[in-house]
Amino acid sequence: PSFRRSLYECLRRRGDALFELTDAILAADSAVPSPAHLSLQAPHRRGWGSLYAALDRGRIDVEVLRDLLIRHPLAGSAATPVYAVDTSVWPRCDAECSPERGFYYHSSRHSAGQPIVAGWAYQFVAQLNFVRESWTAPLDVERILPTQDANEVAAEQVRSFLRRRSSCEEGTATTPLFVFDAGYDPVKVQQGLEGCPCQILVRLRAGRRFYGDPSLCDPPEHIGRPRRHGPKMKCADPSTWPEPSAEHRCEDAGYGSVRVRAWAEMHPKVHNHAGKGTRGPLPIVVGTLVLVEVERLPRGERRREPRVLWLWWHGPEGTVPDLDLLWRSYVRRFDLEHTFRFLKQSMGWTTPRVRHPEQAD
Repeated sequence: PSFRRSLYECLRRRGDALFELTDAILAADSAVPSPAHLSLQAPHRRGWGSLYAALDRGRIDVEVLRDLLIRHPLAGSAATPVYAVDTSVWPRCDAECSPERGFYYHSSRHSAGQPIVAGWAYQFVAQLNFVRESWTAPLDVERILPTQDANEVAAEQVRSFLRRRSSCEEGTATTPLFVFDAGYDPVKVQQGLEGCPCQILVRLRAGRRFYGDPSLCDPPEHIGRPRRHGPKMKCADPSTWPEPSAEHRCEDAGYGSVRVRAWAEMHPKVHNHAGKGTRGPLPIVVGTLVLVEVERLPRGERRREPRVLWLWWHGPEGTVPDLDLLWRSYVRRFDLEHTFRFLKQSMGWTTPRVRHPEQAD
């Protein structure tokens, strides 16, 4: 009751109609073909005209709603709060007159034979849990413009989330962990969150190369510029791997024997400058490289051979990575994909064919 009362207070204009619309969405048995069908649900006591007027003229206090969601974390969350950051697309392929559309990857829909759709991209921050279920708690969402960089938007979104989280009375003693998929650049994300009290975990492709401390190399034969990169480590070539700085082994019911190795003080080569007039030395972004190897995949996925998983971790100074938490956190990141499917198929998130992105927001 207290949550519903606080939720109602977030609805600034047309609050009664919006609140009944929320109850109608929750009471619907399955995805409805259009928003007008929601007015036929029992909790919705108004006509369909009031429903569309609420969607058109209603106002929601977004900041108050975000604070409300932060105060209600998941019951099955770990001692260290783990959050997943990922993007989902609202396809609007045929809406050629709709503004601010972009082209994004889509796993199930294709355009001209390619897995690319035109639409609006929304970036979510959701809390994960470690119980045997696929529920997550979406805490924040923001639309990404086609002219924006998703890494920069994600960094700013996490920064604002941490500020709101620190203002709450509970849950601020531990350093939270934010998990990103392979579509994010670990260098840009780490640079954007420099100095923030958080940990980041980003998936990497298997063909990347990293470099160690330049002091580990032999001194050059001739006098010249000091080394900026140390011994090279190729993820695809085990012969170039040095001794790991930490290692963890465990047994899991779904994955069998799990081996996690970490190499600290590693950095990738940065090839692109930030923009014109910044032709100075490229930055050295230091972090921890993590390799996860499992014996088998869980039931239902055992037809595929398990592949190695490369991750990039960075945390505040003095923080030691918990390797058992890292690999389990990334496995739980896939629960966010189930959340996207639930929002679209069961809750009808992308069912309305709105024309303007402000209506979608």
